[in-house]
Amino acid sequence: QANPVLDDLQRNDVFMKESIPVWLAYAGYALFAVVSIIAIPIMFPEVKWYYVVIAYMLAPALGFCNAYGAGLTDMNMAYNYGKVSLFILAALAGKHSGVVAGLVGCGLIKSVVSISADLMHDFKTGHLTMTSPRSMLLSQAIGTAIGCVVAPLTFFLFYKAFDIGNPDGNWKAPYALIYRNMAILGVEGFAALPHHCLQLCYGFFGFAVVTNTMRDILPAKYSSWVPLPMAMAVPFLVGASFAIDMCVGSLVVFAWHKLNRKKAALMVPAVASGKTSVAVKKKSEASLPHVKFSTITLKTATFSLETQSIEACRSPSTRNCNCCT
Repeated sequence: QANPVLDDLQRNDVFMKESIPVWLAYAGYALFAVVSIIAIPIMFPEVKWYYVVIAYMLAPALGFCNAYGAGLTDMNMAYNYGKVSLFILAALAGKHSGVVAGLVGCGLIKSVVSISADLMHDFKTGHLTMTSPRSMLLSQAIGTAIGCVVAPLTFFLFYKAFDIGNPDGNWKAPYALIYRNMAILGVEGFAALPHHCLQLCYGFFGFAVVTNTMRDILPAKYSSWVPLPMAMAVPFLVGASFAIDMCVGSLVVFAWHKLNRKKAALMVPAVASGKTSVAVKKKSEASLPHVKFSTITLKTATFSLETQSIEACRSPSTRNCNCCT
């Protein structure tokens, strides 16, 4: 029979034996920062080189927060951290180039922050499966290099083949309008925000600082009852449905552990993963009733869609149309 303590020690030994040197992380970050400082202003003249420097200065702190939050909630909040940078860079750039600068900075920081959480997930999986971190990093680098070629080609394929952004078409791209309006708000400054918005931000920020301080200084028997602000903030961002799902799921896990602790420890992750996949599929089909979801891959946040145009043409209301002739 396997010894859990020895298994953990063996995993730690394998993971630490082939750890990635810190200097490599610093050198890689500096190299890509220099490339971005040179390339991005050429691609987007509205984005000055010092805006890129500011973005790369903000990214490590935001990436750490996102990785920490993803570890607590298993949700990657990179888009929300990108919005923070959007407002900052749009306000710095001003009215003449603030919209473009804010959107580009948002995409830049979102990419850096997102990959930090993804890498932590992958390294955790590698730790559990006793996989070499260096092999995983090399695989990530190869995949990223391939993505640098495939992603632009895929984007331009959709951009040229479909009417992207048409509010009356099938590919409305609603987030493009949302992010553009947020950039406009950032350019206009604090005056464009709703009433008492800043006061609420200050209040919740202070609450988070005080709560985290209490968790650190109180004895263990009391600090365990202090809530985590990072976990509390997630339902405010994703809606009440997430809070309800988490509450019901936590009650099920609690009851299962009371009934059969050993079986619960083994089966809870598998049951939770299946429940999450079904819930996402149901919500997606409810929000897009004209689309049939054939595959959902949560890890890569991609999905393949099968439209029902043939069935629509065969319906009595459209039987005499000429769309298929």
